[in-house]
Amino acid sequence: MSSTKSDNPTPPKIASTSVKNNWRSFISLISKAKPSYAMLSIALSLSLITTVVGLFVPLFTKNLVDGFSLDSLESYQIVLLVCAFVAQTIAGGLSIYLLNKFGQQILSGLRDLLWRKLLYLPVAHYDKEETGGLISRVTNDTNVVKQVVSEHMSGFVGGIISIIGSVVILLTLDWQMTLLLLVAVPLTLVILLPLGKKMHQISRNMQNETASFTSVLTQVLSEVRLVKSSNAEPIEYGRGKQGIDKLFKLGVREGKIQAFIGPLMGVVIMTLMVVIIGYGGLRVSNGSITAGELVAFILYLIQIIMPLGQITAFFTQLQKAIGATERMIDILGHSEEVQDQGLQVPAADSSITLKQLTFRYDNGEEILKSVDFTVPSGKITALVGPSGSGKTTLFSLLERYYEPQEGSITYGNHEINDFSLKSWRSQIGYVSQESPLMSGTIRENITYGLDREVSDEQLATVARMAYADGFIEELPEGYNTEVGERGMKLSGGQRQRIAIARALLRNPRILMLDEATSALDSTSERVVQEALNNLMKGRTTLVIAHRLSTVVDADQIIFLDKGSITGNGTHEQLVASHDLYREFATQQLRYQEQPI
Repeated sequence: MSSTKSDNPTPPKIASTSVKNNWRSFISLISKAKPSYAMLSIALSLSLITTVVGLFVPLFTKNLVDGFSLDSLESYQIVLLVCAFVAQTIAGGLSIYLLNKFGQQILSGLRDLLWRKLLYLPVAHYDKEETGGLISRVTNDTNVVKQVVSEHMSGFVGGIISIIGSVVILLTLDWQMTLLLLVAVPLTLVILLPLGKKMHQISRNMQNETASFTSVLTQVLSEVRLVKSSNAEPIEYGRGKQGIDKLFKLGVREGKIQAFIGPLMGVVIMTLMVVIIGYGGLRVSNGSITAGELVAFILYLIQIIMPLGQITAFFTQLQKAIGATERMIDILGHSEEVQDQGLQVPAADSSITLKQLTFRYDNGEEILKSVDFTVPSGKITALVGPSGSGKTTLFSLLERYYEPQEGSITYGNHEINDFSLKSWRSQIGYVSQESPLMSGTIRENITYGLDREVSDEQLATVARMAYADGFIEELPEGYNTEVGERGMKLSGGQRQRIAIARALLRNPRILMLDEATSALDSTSERVVQEALNNLMKGRTTLVIAHRLSTVVDADQIIFLDKGSITGNGTHEQLVASHDLYREFATQQLRYQEQPI
């Protein structure tokens, strides 16, 4: 039996200790975004040119100071210095632009990878993940990775070259003063490294809290009508305030570390400046070095100290990026649904057979237990039973959102898993109690998901069959009317008729109705029921029935109770043979010992 999951080996997850907190995972993730490494090479080369040019300026200054006089100042020296500054400025500007473009390529590539992955992940993944957290991965975490490349990499690479070049030149100028300078480096690292680890921990916690806060915002704002109708504003404000306070505390902790690093670097710089100027002044007075060499030494000292801040910022941002990388690689490592792998559904209509179907969520309690029945081709089969009996889960298995632990579902001579997902799902039309609409126009919602052109005539035909043409034509923009987020600009009955028109346009062989009229008023229910009758003609139909009045004429009724089938037959047969169904009928239809 073929699987809907990818047959490719699952990439190693970031939870493995060999990859976690490792820069290799960061580089691996960037490579998946497929940025232009030629652009990066050019940008870094220009950055190196800027740095190297800067290394020769103190030597020029040294010669200028030692031999300064109006007679000795040649015009070519001034021109050379101006050219150096101009070249440095142009190279620096181009480097910043190219690095920013390189970073945007990474940002775009990562978001493309994550967006595609999220769309093709199975429904089961979303049962475990909060939507807001996933949104944070695509928006916030990708931006963190981009920043470390576009905003900090140039400073890091240039800083390293500047420090190495400056130290080499200083050793040639005066090795004794250089060694005195280098004593401060290990002392500074001893303090900065523990702070860097602490910053990494805070950054990871901050990213997790940001994801949680985004999740709260997404949930609340998407259901703002429920919040208001329940007078739940104070409760939701409290939830949001909790997230805000946590982020505030983490931000303050991050600020404390930065507040410690900044003054520490300032003290180191001032101490080195005082020591070098004092010690250098003594060496100038006794003739060991010239005044020009002391000036050059101070300038090189600045070229060593200034990049230290950039390098520190790079590693701080890298720690954040590694945390973000872990979560993104975790998402990208999950198996996704394969849409086109498998057989095409045969042209001939067939019955659907469920054999010994057993299903549980995450190896918990069984929702369906050894379910056996057949859905005849072209007939109406109703699913009836108490809430929680497994009716909606059965629909999810037919849609192949999940796979059963035991048993099978066959269509004709093939198990449905033998068919490609795209082919199988194209055979199914689904209308739920609250049919969801996407933000956009009525036309876009009716044609949603179709990869073919739909003419105005086709659109008008399905709208008429769905009894939607009347209200659509009354709207100022007609089929180009915006429905609002989740279709909130339309009434419940109007949304249902748009969903029915969408199903009619797909022309499915198999129709699944989750009691599409149960939430409507009597007027809307009557119109929608007429539209559903048009939709059901000649199709294999499965109906989840919350009200028996809508399914008394079904060809067969399956009664589910606690995941098992306890009755199967027509309405009259079940009234005569099934006690719980008879009780349902008595309550809902006011059954009085005679056929309804």
